[in-house]
Amino acid sequence: MLASTGEIIGVVVVVVVAGGGLASWFASRCVKIVQQGSVGVVKRFGQFKSVDQPGLRVLRPFVDKMEKVDMREFPMTGDQQSVITMDNVSLWVSATIFCQVIDVKSALFEINDYRLAVDQLSRTALRAVFGELTLDQALSQREMINSRMQDHMADATVKWGVRLNRIEILDITPPTNVIQAMSEQKEAEQHKKAAILKSEGEQQAAINSAGGRQQAAVLEAQGAKEAAILRAEAEMKVLELQAEGEKKAFVLRGEGEASRLTSLDTATINPRTLAVLQLRALQEIAASNNAKVVVPYEAASLMGSAEVLLSTLRSSNSDTDAKSPEKQNGTGAISPGT
Repeated sequence: MLASTGEIIGVVVVVVVAGGGLASWFASRCVKIVQQGSVGVVKRFGQFKSVDQPGLRVLRPFVDKMEKVDMREFPMTGDQQSVITMDNVSLWVSATIFCQVIDVKSALFEINDYRLAVDQLSRTALRAVFGELTLDQALSQREMINSRMQDHMADATVKWGVRLNRIEILDITPPTNVIQAMSEQKEAEQHKKAAILKSEGEQQAAINSAGGRQQAAVLEAQGAKEAAILRAEAEMKVLELQAEGEKKAFVLRGEGEASRLTSLDTATINPRTLAVLQLRALQEIAASNNAKVVVPYEAASLMGSAEVLLSTLRSSNSDTDAKSPEKQNGTGAISPGT
């Protein structure tokens, strides 16, 4: 019995679909694309065969199997966990670990899950490192904590083909009572610093004031010294000028006396004028306060000259009275007792 046309078409469709499905399954099992930044690890019958670089790779069906591994650096951020410091203070700490696979074979065959292993190792490392530190060190020395954690984990991760590039502490949260105590301590330290700065400022101000007074006293003393020197120099100059003036005056008086004596020596003196001068000199001697009056030897000739001068004056007065009757009772005559 011959098959109908519809049955033949149905069989063809089934065969085509089955062939397409088989081809698709074959492609998915045997043709692999490895992306950039990753490698493909080929296992044949479950045993390590090779490491394929990025690109299109064809596997043997039913024999080979590929597992892709990301070779780029990746971060692993863990949740917060409780640690206890050396001085028995409980802290909540979280950290981020930056890792990179450097040995694909070790990462797949030396450890079941290298990501989980690194995460668990980081937790134990956190507890170990913070257990060796005090609270103040844990809060202030993050770089040292990062370095210690990396040293603590490096030996174990190298065996797994994983390299720790760096570890960063994200957050450290002390308990509420510790935070309050730290706040009070910080406030007390600020008050202490303020008091110290105030005392240092007052001390410096006192030192500056004392220095200013000292400098002012020194300047005042220097000014007084210079003023005294200037006064002494001025007085000395005045004395010098006075002495110079007296010297010049004395010289001038001497020169005048010498000139007068010289003129007396050369001049011809009237005997009557000389007698008048001698009489005036005797009058000045008699008017002095001395108890004794010394009469010179030439007193006899002086008296004779006085008589001559007196007679001359009398004759002159007589002539004058004769010419002027209104002056006969005047005071121009010289008494004999003069």
